[in-house]
Amino acid sequence: MSEPTRPRAAVRPGGRPAARLDQPLVDRRNPLWQPRMDPDAFGRFAETFARFMGTARFLFYMTMFVIVWLLWNSLAPADLRFDPYAFIFLTLMLSLQASYAAPLILLAQNRQADRDKVMMEQDRTRDERNLADTEFLTREVAALRIALRDAATRDFVRSELRGLLDDMEERGLRVVNAEVAHEPDEAGDRDR
Repeated sequence: MSEPTRPRAAVRPGGRPAARLDQPLVDRRNPLWQPRMDPDAFGRFAETFARFMGTARFLFYMTMFVIVWLLWNSLAPADLRFDPYAFIFLTLMLSLQASYAAPLILLAQNRQADRDKVMMEQDRTRDERNLADTEFLTREVAALRIALRDAATRDFVRSELRGLLDDMEERGLRVVNAEVAHEPDEAGDRDR
């Protein structure tokens, strides 16, 4: 009995084996250079940060920070100052803050744009469904109107009943008149 043969891995030029399609891809990323992150958690952090940066509280805190920095480095004793007059370190700190803030704000905007796109798609689907329902109801109302053209309305039935009642009263008077007119004949017929 012979052993089942295993499929041989294809060899790429240079002697490296090609990736097999029947096996899951092995993740060979270096965790130091490409850390694994939950994109949703990072996105939520970016949105929270962007929302905070868009508030008056953030502007107030940044203004107070810069004022304290400038006053400390201008009015403090010379041996306690850490950023002399040109305030190069402050400029570096603000640039660093801006270089991190801009991508986080863009990430938050992209996530909001994705949410807006989903909401617009849901709104469009809901609008299409409402339009279809409205068209269906319009067709049903039109069918009912067509069907009611042949149906008698309350006013029509009343007028017909009045006409019949008038006819019956008129005939009743004729019948009564005819009976009155025929009574002597009938009395004479009884006598005979």
